[in-house]
Amino acid sequence: MSKHLLEVKNLTVEFHTGEGITRAVDNVSFTIDEGETVGLVGESGSGKSVTSLAIMDLIPKPPGKITQGEILFQGKDIVTATDSEMRGLRGNDISMIFQEPMTALNPLFKVGSQICESIILHQKVGKKEAWNKALELMHQVGIPNPKNRAHSYPHELSGGQKQRICIAMAIACSPKLLICDEPTTALDVTIQKQVLELIANLQKVHKMGVLFITHDLGVIGDIADDVLVLYKSKLVEHDNVKKIFTNATHPYTKGLLSCRPGIKHNPRRLLTVSDYVDAEGNEKIVPAKALEPFEKSFDFNDKENPVLLEIKNLKTYYPIKAGFFRKTIAHVKAVDDVSFDIRRGTTYGLVGESGCGKTTLGRSILRLVEPTEGQVIYNGVDVTDLNSTDLRNLRSKMQIIFQDPYSSLNPRMTISQILTEPMEIHNIGSNKKERLELAKALVNRVDLEQNHLARYPHQFSGGQRQRIAIARALAVNPEFIICDESVSALDVSVQAQVLNLLQDLQEERNLTYIFISHDLSVVNYISDYVGVMFQGKLVEYGTAKEVYTNPRMAYTKNLLEAIPKGIPKTV
Repeated sequence: MSKHLLEVKNLTVEFHTGEGITRAVDNVSFTIDEGETVGLVGESGSGKSVTSLAIMDLIPKPPGKITQGEILFQGKDIVTATDSEMRGLRGNDISMIFQEPMTALNPLFKVGSQICESIILHQKVGKKEAWNKALELMHQVGIPNPKNRAHSYPHELSGGQKQRICIAMAIACSPKLLICDEPTTALDVTIQKQVLELIANLQKVHKMGVLFITHDLGVIGDIADDVLVLYKSKLVEHDNVKKIFTNATHPYTKGLLSCRPGIKHNPRRLLTVSDYVDAEGNEKIVPAKALEPFEKSFDFNDKENPVLLEIKNLKTYYPIKAGFFRKTIAHVKAVDDVSFDIRRGTTYGLVGESGCGKTTLGRSILRLVEPTEGQVIYNGVDVTDLNSTDLRNLRSKMQIIFQDPYSSLNPRMTISQILTEPMEIHNIGSNKKERLELAKALVNRVDLEQNHLARYPHQFSGGQRQRIAIARALAVNPEFIICDESVSALDVSVQAQVLNLLQDLQEERNLTYIFISHDLSVVNYISDYVGVMFQGKLVEYGTAKEVYTNPRMAYTKNLLEAIPKGIPKTV
């Protein structure tokens, strides 16, 4: 009998594809004990999720296969277990919280019923007893009014509530091992903090071992005991969290620690993994000058820098209709009397939790959503008064980079077509050949290859797709760009690359940005001045330094306090 709750020995997982054999996990070994939290970090493609799926015996076979190693759970080898034995373990002794709750939950069933399913299957209890336990679990994970919410479908819940339902399902049978696969990646900082605290509290109650997978070392510093670092499918560093943060030995780990922006002491340019390690995995020397802290300075009264965009008392309301004749009975005030100015060549950061009105404000400025009232004055022109023809002409100056590049890029168009289509609409380039040359220059500028022009969006990684979205926004030579959560779902190193690219483009082209995000560390790094939104209103406004060092509103203070500190809990 193993003394460890989980023991992974020399695990190797391979996938057989038409292009050959891909080794997704290469000779990885680690242990997890009862009540211990082990953090598993690395970028997309490093093997984190494949490792967790191997533990759950959920690797698709074919094409995947465990070609070497053992996975011992309480001394029993999972690799050689039968399907029947694994069904008994999954959900009962080993549970998993998946990264995307909307795809993990069945859209056709009410959330209460989905929690009950595991309880009935593994604990052999009646429907009434299972339902009462489901309500108790929903209360335990912080779902308000569980009796009513249990009858809701997944689409009727917020992102944070859906994630809580997934946690309730995972702990329904009091598992001994809980695997958390990026459970907080796309959540607001306040919801993220609540979810992390919830997992930590449940761990204490149920004495669970936890494998917490993420690419954010700031989160790992807050919750983990030990840390595993995966790089190109190999385990390159394994130590307690304090040593990882204070004395990392592998250059890849040093790069991960450096590329995440902080609230204080950021360099002029964010460092990335490629600054620390070359393509062969060898360490590179980082110049001391690159690590020197840099502080942005901004003057609201700089008259030499003219105002490009004025937002005056902007309101965007959505009607709530009811009754047989669908009469309007009330309004949702998504944007409620918001006013501010943006000077040319600067970055205005817009922060707040999901549902506060950030995205609606951005779309109202561009009239992708029609505002109810107020003015948007761009370079002296009132955008809200323009007819459709004039508005389309102005759109060449005002662009947006959407949050999800995959859904915003046409899957049936090549990258060449995606980039040249807006040029054709706005009469940029005299012919097809000239527009293609412009497209080649754009992909080069966003650090992609010219042969990528013939590919389709699904053939790229998330970071590459975001670069394509940036190139498309630049295709019409804009002056003003709204970046709507454009780096929120990216690995920290890719995120740093995209932020550096945005800043370089701003300097080259004198671009003006509205940068919308729920990540306050990123907004602090890239912004000259910041607005904080709450329930449709702009509740705080000032330079980034003023808002972050001396917030006036309690709401802003709560947001700042919720940011992962990245301080090892063993320190």
